[in-house]
Amino acid sequence: MAKRRIGILTGGGDCPGLNAAIRGVVKACYNLLGEDNVEFVGIAEGYYGLINNDTREMKPREFSGILTLGGTILGSKRTPFKMMKVIEADDVDKVAQMKKTYRDNRLDCLLTLGGNGTHKTANLLSEQGLNVIGLPKTIDNDIWGTSVTFGFHTAVDIATDVLDRIHTTAHSHSRIMLVEIMGNKTGWLTLYAGVAGGADVIILPEIPYDFDKLIESVNRRIDDGKSSFSVIAIAEGALSVEEAALKKKERAKRRAEEGITTATPRLVKQIQAATGFETRAVVPGHMLRGGSPSAYDRVLATKFGARAANLIIKEKYGYSVALVGEVITENPLADAASQTKFVPEDDKVLKTARDIGVSLGV
Repeated sequence: MAKRRIGILTGGGDCPGLNAAIRGVVKACYNLLGEDNVEFVGIAEGYYGLINNDTREMKPREFSGILTLGGTILGSKRTPFKMMKVIEADDVDKVAQMKKTYRDNRLDCLLTLGGNGTHKTANLLSEQGLNVIGLPKTIDNDIWGTSVTFGFHTAVDIATDVLDRIHTTAHSHSRIMLVEIMGNKTGWLTLYAGVAGGADVIILPEIPYDFDKLIESVNRRIDDGKSSFSVIAIAEGALSVEEAALKKKERAKRRAEEGITTATPRLVKQIQAATGFETRAVVPGHMLRGGSPSAYDRVLATKFGARAANLIIKEKYGYSVALVGEVITENPLADAASQTKFVPEDDKVLKTARDIGVSLGV
């Protein structure tokens, strides 16, 4: 059996489960192919390392003890897909350099662990003739074709813990608290954490909020005598109905003039003025990406890694591993890279939120 040389990179933002997925691929390849029949080449800092040939042959011991480790042992760096074909001041043809690194390292296959941008570049390289397999990671859970991405459930757990803790201080001080949760384009993380954390209002990028309706729901809690506090889970990509009607550049210009980058600071001022209640914002930010993966994500990442190993054995390239229902499968990279998975109007968790009386700001 010819020895397989497999390159691995982790692209985009880090998240819990990356190391578990790397371990899953490696252990399955060692077990199914034999340790002497496979070599792994680690590529540092995502596609940046592939462009600059920042690589190293990795030893089996480097994959031990990483199941529970957060972050990525390979390092990660954002290299936007939109810039991949652009030759900048350094005069580097990025696509040509990535192909050269692949050839210079005598790779039989490249594994790319990442989100939307990572998958787009993976598909580009696949179209250029390289053997590529994608593994879907992102706390945003927005990769098309997979029910869940690894990293998502851990982030839900962390965001839920934040909401749990905010409830007690909001109640103690009779405050209205906004918790801004990561999710620039999609609201999966805010929706799931909002329901799990008992948020009174959940504001998603997919459903632009009407401020008057939002205030109605907050005042209703006060008027009904239920409580003198409210907890609002808001995605960082949330938009008002007025903003949603604007073009992206015009929206960005108006926010720059306000001195804000998200809707949250504006809402804090508006809600306090409208209700008379002290209103504060909490932004857990990158804490949602950090720490050890949950048991669910360890299992899911390991399953994805094992599936990738089987694709390597079958020489089935140009695919991204996926979970569809309860089945581990794969989708063409071209499909996974061409669409974003938004929260649909008929989503079951969204329906649950409505059924239990959670306001969506509309």
